[in-house]
Amino acid sequence: MKKYVLVGAGSRALYMFAKPMVTDWSHIAAFEGVYDANPLRARLLSEECGGIPVYDDFHEMIAAAKPDVVIVASTDYTHHTYIVQALSAGCDVISEKPMTIDEDKCREILQAEQASGKKVTVTFNLRFAPYFAAVKELLLQGAIGEIYHMDLEWFLDRRHGADYFRRWHAEMKNSGGLLVHKSTHHFDIMNWWMDSRPAEVHAFGTRRVYGDDRQEHGARCLTCHRKADCEFYMDIEKDPFIEQYYHQAEEEDGYIRDRCLFDSRIDIYDTMSVNVRYDNDAMLTYSLVAYSPYEGWRAAINGSKGRIEVSNIYSNADMKQVEASRIHIYRTDGSEEVVEVNTSAAGHGGGDAKLRKALFEGGIDDPLGQQADSSVGAESLLIGATANRSIAEGRALTLPDISPNFVNGSSLR
Repeated sequence: MKKYVLVGAGSRALYMFAKPMVTDWSHIAAFEGVYDANPLRARLLSEECGGIPVYDDFHEMIAAAKPDVVIVASTDYTHHTYIVQALSAGCDVISEKPMTIDEDKCREILQAEQASGKKVTVTFNLRFAPYFAAVKELLLQGAIGEIYHMDLEWFLDRRHGADYFRRWHAEMKNSGGLLVHKSTHHFDIMNWWMDSRPAEVHAFGTRRVYGDDRQEHGARCLTCHRKADCEFYMDIEKDPFIEQYYHQAEEEDGYIRDRCLFDSRIDIYDTMSVNVRYDNDAMLTYSLVAYSPYEGWRAAINGSKGRIEVSNIYSNADMKQVEASRIHIYRTDGSEEVVEVNTSAAGHGGGDAKLRKALFEGGIDDPLGQQADSSVGAESLLIGATANRSIAEGRALTLPDISPNFVNGSSLR
């Protein structure tokens, strides 16, 4: 039985890792400790999981619990710190996406992984979601031949999308913006379907809805005088989890969960467009908006023998569907085919449960290449990080070399 400790005590940490470890996977996964920068949040998670040991210091937890694996589910900008320290302590690491937020931190992780001989796994649950996996199977079977171009449009609604601008994600220094925090999922799926490495990025980004609108407003929804006329008003006291884990925990660290969407601190984009060229000369056209009237995504894959069209319009961030999702295949000979995929399971269409099985059980066959290591995590986050630089510099950029042996502008390979 492997011993696990958890860094981070937010909703993803609780529901994706903590609770499943003490229920479904308790026979092979020993949950030995939790640490969060907010001690109240860590204690609440511990109580929900039967009294798991709570630590006030990460190093103390590593020394006392002696874990085999450290699960990192903290704020994005802290990922690299805990990953590197865990590797240095001789532990394998499971990291929530994104693995980190920029190229320097990414290179630091890869260097630590190489030096330690331990392994970093990144939790890309969409690879395990049946709908996305079915597309990968069709591509491997040559359903549309060689891939030439992909188009992906992702749209977040004014509840889910807006929420990123209330939280710590709203500042680039914390999250790398949505092109890193959110889009790393999307870029990873495109990389996986494309089966090629991204080489060059040209991007545009702006804020059209959120951010400083120069109107009078309050610092947070709870005390704002515009509650009655703001379409984005959120009552933090109505959500039991947010009320307990965040509102009641504010005195511990000062973190406010319902910050105003129009605060001047916001410097991430809500409207983004990215073009990517791959090593095989195929291309990706990608867009993300965070203020759509409804939520979902659409993708088209164009190849030498046809085209695949897929889409998923959903009413919750869990991506659960009542009806089956469809894959439309249009071939160059004029024939068409529709493949139906059951996406009714909870947890991103069933992806979360399948991912946990791969993480905790291990040793399972992986014919689709669904399990993601540090190099996979690096490629997806670097598209977003490079896109941010492209927006700032106004030009196309090649992806940086982040190999562990790349130092001071030159590769030692």
